[in-house]
Amino acid sequence: MRYLIVLLLLWSALSLPGAPPSRIKELAAVEGVRDNQLLGYGLVVGLRGTGDMRQTFFSAQTLTNLLERMGVQVNPTMILVRNTAAVMVTANLPPFARSGSRIDVQVAAIGDARNLQGGLLVLTPLRAPDGRVFAVAQGSVVTGGFVATGGAGNSMTVNHPTAGRIPGGAIVEQSAPSVMPEDQIRLQLHEADFTTAARMADAINQRFGEEVAFCENAGSLQVKVPSSYSGRTVQFLSAVESLTLEVDRRARIIINERTGTIALGKEVRIRPVAIMHGNLSVEVQTAFNVSQPNPLAAGETKVVPEVNVGVREETARHILLQEGATVEELVKALSAIGSTARDVIVILQNLKAAGALDAELEII
Repeated sequence: MRYLIVLLLLWSALSLPGAPPSRIKELAAVEGVRDNQLLGYGLVVGLRGTGDMRQTFFSAQTLTNLLERMGVQVNPTMILVRNTAAVMVTANLPPFARSGSRIDVQVAAIGDARNLQGGLLVLTPLRAPDGRVFAVAQGSVVTGGFVATGGAGNSMTVNHPTAGRIPGGAIVEQSAPSVMPEDQIRLQLHEADFTTAARMADAINQRFGEEVAFCENAGSLQVKVPSSYSGRTVQFLSAVESLTLEVDRRARIIINERTGTIALGKEVRIRPVAIMHGNLSVEVQTAFNVSQPNPLAAGETKVVPEVNVGVREETARHILLQEGATVEELVKALSAIGSTARDVIVILQNLKAAGALDAELEII
């Protein structure tokens, strides 16, 4: 299996003294201003024989209940409709969404339906965890995949045809339960950091000329609306979000061992260290030879396995990193000795264990 090394290095930023400043808008969020998740159970109709089979009994019960509400009496044990599929419907209700606005919904089959392509979601209420209905969804399902079926049972499936979405498929019935702060605002950092929180408070206080912001902890700031912005909280938040500051980020290396992907930034530093890396490969080959006796002999024809074992050990490759070595030097050194992604992962893990890697190693 061939692995891929992805090194997220901003080469243009390596020659600069520091990273470009970031806006508070990208670093923190206002407490109480957030999305709300909605969930619903519904029925997709209009499928071309690719819906739920007889084993999924709850789709037949749902169809029976729907028809009964329309005045049609049906025996659920007699229903065998493969043009319908039971689905779960999810959506995110954005903050400050008002009644009448539209939101996107995602639809996924929960039974044994094979394909939702061309289906129509019937009126489905979307509820919050407290059981209240905040939106109602209905519309044509757009899938990101398909199923092609040929003769002799041949078929091909692309992506996931049992899941799809309906753009603008839900209408908001109740306003989102968002809280608009007035006099006191709490900013929640997306990634808690004491240095970044302190710099953020300093930037806000310097901009408004008074002590309006103070750090509660590494992940939140308490901000008081100045008297000059009394009754204009939206304008004040707009001014706060546009402020910029230099973010203090931890040196971190992300390794995905399943795909062989490695992501590391320019903040990573290597202590003086020598690396020796070599490979030992053992190859076992088995050849099955046929032992054929003479035509007039009384022997039997047998298959005789012949096993050959080969061992090959490569010469250890050596690199030396000096004091203050950077990511660029590490990458060049590892590339020079022909390291693969698997080799780099092992080398980084050994560097961390040896205390020569000043970075947080995270394996996902």
